[in-house]
Amino acid sequence: MVQQLSTVVLVVPGYDEAIAFYCGVLGFDLLEDTDRGGGKRWVRVAPPGSVGTALLLAEADGPAQAASVGNQTGGRVGFFLTTDDFWRDHARYWAGGVHFEEEPRVEEYGTVAVFQDVYGNRWDLIEPAG
Repeated sequence: MVQQLSTVVLVVPGYDEAIAFYCGVLGFDLLEDTDRGGGKRWVRVAPPGSVGTALLLAEADGPAQAASVGNQTGGRVGFFLTTDDFWRDHARYWAGGVHFEEEPRVEEYGTVAVFQDVYGNRWDLIEPAG
């Protein structure tokens, strides 16, 4: 049997603001933006060159979902963005106004720094070692 995790939902307050951040600031590709009627859209984004998993940007529907925006993993780092050039991407994100919570550090597993998306979700930017 072969299985693959294909899509992870990220609840956002609005589609266009989320697209502007993920595609404009982080440089993700807009894979799909399909109108589903009733104000709903199917919006998938992924880092350039990504194979497989994408983020589904899902607009919050109601107060409970809106309350989870920016804290979908209870304050833990919940997303891990692997790169082939940490310093290139760190510089680009920094210049784009991305908030890094720490200075970059070199660990045995790679070069890493925690950043926040526009909503406060915590991400690791990682260039794996070796």
